[in-house]
Amino acid sequence: MKREHAYKLRDTLHKAVVSLSDGDALEGVELFPPWAADTAYEAGVRVRYMGKLYRCEQTHSSQEGWEPPAIPALWTDVAEPGKIPVWRQPTGAQDAYRIGDLVHYPDADGPVYRCTIDYNVYAPDVAGWEVVL
Repeated sequence: MKREHAYKLRDTLHKAVVSLSDGDALEGVELFPPWAADTAYEAGVRVRYMGKLYRCEQTHSSQEGWEPPAIPALWTDVAEPGKIPVWRQPTGAQDAYRIGDLVHYPDADGPVYRCTIDYNVYAPDVAGWEVVL
């Protein structure tokens, strides 16, 4: 295979990978590029880090110390479809909860709450949530 053809195939594969649904993407996390420092990331881009898939929430240039789990304002876990996450404190409007979002609180064994207000940054035991399970 000629190098030019290989590059074209790589570009085609990349286009296909970025268009995968979150559920399909979670089945092929290794297809996504690893997170790297000194890299420009656009909002919506998904990367892998320590075996997990993350979505960029704000366009930025990465740096050491800004790894996905360390900066939730920049990165969020890509959740498995149908899996209800544990509530975590939003850092701003970019990751605030929306009406209808479901979470466990205070931990994975806690009750399930449904968000009743948009851009909710409050914990379920404070305001803007109702118990559903």
